Amino acid sequence: MATKQNVPAEERLFSLVLALLETDLGLTKSDILSTVQGYRQRFALGGDNSNLERQFERDKDDLRELGVPLETLESPGEPGNNQLSRYRIPREGYELPDDVRFTAEETALLGLAAMVWREGEFSAESSRALLKLKGLGTEASETVLSYVPRLRARDESFEPLRSAIDRRRRVAFDYIKPGQSSPTLRTVDPLALFLFQGRWHCYALDPATDTRKTFLLRRIVSTVSTTGTEFVPPSGDLADEGLQELLSLWHERTATVRVDPGTDADTRLRKRRDTTVDGHTFTLHFVDLALLADELCAYGPEVTVLAPSELAELVTRGLDSVVAAHEGAQDG
Repeated sequence: MATKQNVPAEERLFSLVLALLETDLGLTKSDILSTVQGYRQRFALGGDNSNLERQFERDKDDLRELGVPLETLESPGEPGNNQLSRYRIPREGYELPDDVRFTAEETALLGLAAMVWREGEFSAESSRALLKLKGLGTEASETVLSYVPRLRARDESFEPLRSAIDRRRRVAFDYIKPGQSSPTLRTVDPLALFLFQGRWHCYALDPATDTRKTFLLRRIVSTVSTTGTEFVPPSGDLADEGLQELLSLWHERTATVRVDPGTDADTRLRKRRDTTVDGHTFTLHFVDLALLADELCAYGPEVTVLAPSELAELVTRGLDSVVAAHEGAQDG
């Protein structure tokens, strides 16, 4: 018996857009739930799909809030019967008009934005969905697959972790936390990968303690190896669960710093998410004290940490190491 696969919300929404762009006649709710990536994994043929139908209704609202022109075509024979209604996204309302042109500066900015995307394994899932939709009589052009986005991951552990999540395999890796002189071997069931504050995290279950933990990928200092043990992931949007835990910490934890006016730090920290300003005193939110220390060290003398004392010590230590490295380079 096949196990159900958790698919990230953003991947499910993109798959839905992809499918609805590829149909002129529209797809029924049953077509969508049984074939589109993110729904088909939980679809029960001849069973109760009420939870999945409610998910589809929420996804429709989300797409419309994003400005996607999703259309509902009622059945001529039974208007009002949403089981027979068909859904589609008209290309003329979704694609850029032919007369839209970008300046060189705008093109450069778009190019920078595009650098965070790449083609990846999602293309295989999209191809599978399109093949199933073709079986329903829907023609799909292969060129649409070139639109499939993937977030660029610079961490070497990203790909093996994603593969382990797809295959539901337990993994082991060396992980070093701030303040540790040597890494610790971690053995976990990887549940989801998600991006927070520009950094990739892995939400995982520790089988030894039956607790869920979040690991920052940049702190994985070894290759990620699979142990051969298979696991069954819990239900729910696990990436969102991990994200919500970090957001909770973000709102709970604050630091107070004094910023020199008119400096680069003054400009940038004012724009930092949820920052409050009282004169030259800034209150900053954070999740990871070490990461915040690294961020503040980059501003040098433009920032003075007022609280907490642990952050002040980390920043002082970081700046001292920069000075020592610079003096060492001059001596050499």
